[in-house]
Amino acid sequence: MSTFALDPRAPLVIDTSDLPRTPGAIVEIEREAASEDDIGVEMLGVPAKSPLQLELQLTSVTEGVLVTGTVAAPLKGECARCLNPIDDTSVVKIQELYAYEGSTTEETTDADEVMRLQGELLDLEPAVRDALVLAMSTTPLCRPDCPGLCSICGVHWDELPTDHDHDQVDPRWAALKNLLGPDQSEN
Repeated sequence: MSTFALDPRAPLVIDTSDLPRTPGAIVEIEREAASEDDIGVEMLGVPAKSPLQLELQLTSVTEGVLVTGTVAAPLKGECARCLNPIDDTSVVKIQELYAYEGSTTEETTDADEVMRLQGELLDLEPAVRDALVLAMSTTPLCRPDCPGLCSICGVHWDELPTDHDHDQVDPRWAALKNLLGPDQSEN
């Protein structure tokens, strides 16, 4: 598998050169980074260039660097029931091991089983993207009790009176309604 070189200036690439390779050494990182691409599902996502708030702890372990922490990202989308806009924030936890080059973990695992350090650099983008997407609902709601839209007229139920109704007659019975007199058809 060919590996492309990481750009140390990329927003989600972290330089670990300040982290000693002594197991148990810790470096705390708080930073804002912009998402390079849209991250999300069909009706909800983090727009490209949105600010991601990272609060991370890099811990040196025998096999590499363990990254734990949280990522906060703005969400934009539309409600699956009423199509109103959704403007929210998602806070997700991440935990990912990045194996040192030449470590036992790197030698004993497949390339897609564990993330790899490239020199002193690690790429958070796959871990952040996966954590955010897995936390997103495929049927997002503007609020938990969203009533949606009337299936007949398409108006939001919140905007309709409580007695809103569409008097629909089964077309198979419509001819019988015509047999009733004009004063009885309203009953």
